[in-house]
Amino acid sequence: MTRRDTLATLGAAAAAAALPAAAAPPSTPAAPTSASLAASAATAPGADATTDSLDALAQRKGLRYGSAVGSGRRGSQAVGALRRAGLPEPEYLAVIRRECGVVVHENVLKWQALRPSAKEFRFEAADLLATWSLEQGLLLRGHTLLWHAPRWFPEWLNRHDFGATPVAEAERLLEEHIATVCARYGTRIGSYDVVNESVDPDTGALRDNVFTPHLTNLGQVELAFRLAHQHAPHAQLVYNDFMSWGSHSARHRAGVLALLQQLKARQVPVHALGLQSHLGTGADGTYIKPGGSAERDWRRFLDEVTALGLELLITELDVNDHYLNPDPARRDADAAAMVRGYLDVTLAYPQLRTVMSWGLADHHSWMRTWWPRADGLPKRPAPYDEQLRPKPLRDAMASALRAAPVRAPS
Repeated sequence: MTRRDTLATLGAAAAAAALPAAAAPPSTPAAPTSASLAASAATAPGADATTDSLDALAQRKGLRYGSAVGSGRRGSQAVGALRRAGLPEPEYLAVIRRECGVVVHENVLKWQALRPSAKEFRFEAADLLATWSLEQGLLLRGHTLLWHAPRWFPEWLNRHDFGATPVAEAERLLEEHIATVCARYGTRIGSYDVVNESVDPDTGALRDNVFTPHLTNLGQVELAFRLAHQHAPHAQLVYNDFMSWGSHSARHRAGVLALLQQLKARQVPVHALGLQSHLGTGADGTYIKPGGSAERDWRRFLDEVTALGLELLITELDVNDHYLNPDPARRDADAAAMVRGYLDVTLAYPQLRTVMSWGLADHHSWMRTWWPRADGLPKRPAPYDEQLRPKPLRDAMASALRAAPVRAPS
């Protein structure tokens, strides 16, 4: 069975599957029941049973659509929120269930949430989404096994004493973490963002972190992928980063391409590139449109990536409307046009079979707590608003999926 076959069949098998018995947590808060979700879906704004879901539109083209799901009411990056076990409100979960065929943990599988100390794993929050997605028959992605930048490591790891045999200790730490996460979820997770954001966007070089003196920067990325393949041999293994189109991202794209080329030359089991796709504008509010040098450069980059035999995913789609017009209607229209142009170009690649939003509603987006607008207005980065009403962005995504070419059966 191929990795793609595995991803396709996991959804159908979800109702009969379960988390490994040995991994089941002793107790976790109860997830919303099917009855409560059905009631929420019936009353949630924008819940129109006659409208095709985004995942249904995607499936007609050989794609899948999904979203990140965070803990609590908003997608805060605060460590306290990262560690808080809980699912979002039932009304929001109903929108997720209606629109999505795939979900991914927004924060709670990251080191700083999962590893409060060197000797402790806290899976309670991550288990909740794994269990809920299983009950709902949704595919599950894993994010992330190694976030390369040291600012996203737990403080204990940045201060860790690697002892008299530092190489062996660095390898032990990485293997312990990756093996534990992969064993916890087994085949429930069919695709992992194995390594996240290794490349410095300003220089194109690999970032330094606490593992660098012992494993090198390339070495730790290679080891993470080899360990992921060893402990999750069924899974699609993804390198994930936020390079984008436009001249501002040229060095970032070049660095990511160089990393992928080195990994493939070393026969590292990397299967795909995750395009985060946090779209935005210049300080003057202008955004990239199809045509011209930006599209040519983006296509050249994607051509070079896919020529390596790699698949593509859109992993974290949203809009940073920091500089867009304060009027909500104009802002929503510009965000929709920005995403439609990007998707029309990027979805043209048949190697791309997964599209993930980084939150479906504005109040569940990390954009609300990072880089606030100068005018103090709340950002509107997602396909649904705070009242869970679909926005023009949702319409643009649906139109792009309808227009996308059909993928050949795998």
